Amino acid sequence: MSTQIIIENSILFLLLWAIIFFRYLLIAGAFHMYFYGIKKEINKARRISTKLRKTHQTKKEIIASFLSSGLFAIGGVFLLQIWRMDYSLVYSDISDYGIVYLFFSALLFLFLHDTYYYWLHRWMHRPSIYKHIHRQHHDSIATSVWTSFSFDVPESVLQAIFLPIMIFILPMHYSVVLFLLMFMTFSATINHLDIEIYPKNFNKHPIGKWFIGATHHSLHHSEFITNYGLYFTFWDHWMKTESKVYDQRFEEVSR
Repeated sequence: MSTQIIIENSILFLLLWAIIFFRYLLIAGAFHMYFYGIKKEINKARRISTKLRKTHQTKKEIIASFLSSGLFAIGGVFLLQIWRMDYSLVYSDISDYGIVYLFFSALLFLFLHDTYYYWLHRWMHRPSIYKHIHRQHHDSIATSVWTSFSFDVPESVLQAIFLPIMIFILPMHYSVVLFLLMFMTFSATINHLDIEIYPKNFNKHPIGKWFIGATHHSLHHSEFITNYGLYFTFWDHWMKTESKVYDQRFEEVSR
């Protein structure tokens, strides 16, 4: 590898690191300002966790998220290089697969990602694995928007590799890839908000019941052995790992 390529990739890595971390700060900060600032009084009754945040917990989460963003940036450099060399299945002309496939590919990716993470998540909760890979994230028993990217280094790697692998397997338009990256950030922020933003009975709606929100994921942080899903509740339903108090707790905090 030439010196010029090394320099270019290094600059690209630093740029992506800054973009990913800034995106995290921007989205998490906006949610925090709105739900814990502007709407603070209204949302007091919608707070899910009964635990208090640890001292300096937010600072620890932001530092961990900064490091995670760097690892995600490495995956981004790999993804861009593979795309540039035309080795991936990422395409630029929607007519190659059609508009229907455009939406289908996004939904299929989300389902496959959810499947991957559900089983990875259960594996990370094995006692011999947990202390080496997943402890950092669960240090936040009472979650916040800042928890969304707070991972141990090994877990960040395991999360970062999925998209670069999928570009070799699933054809996706580049706009779908960009959408998925934003969706991941918003989903992680909402799920760690510790305030239920979905309306009452959303958990019983024919469609809504399949989506994970703040209540669902907050119970995972407090119970540890339930609610392993990432975006959807499918696998928790199928594998009987959904919290038995989820519906009750959702009813209590939703409005």
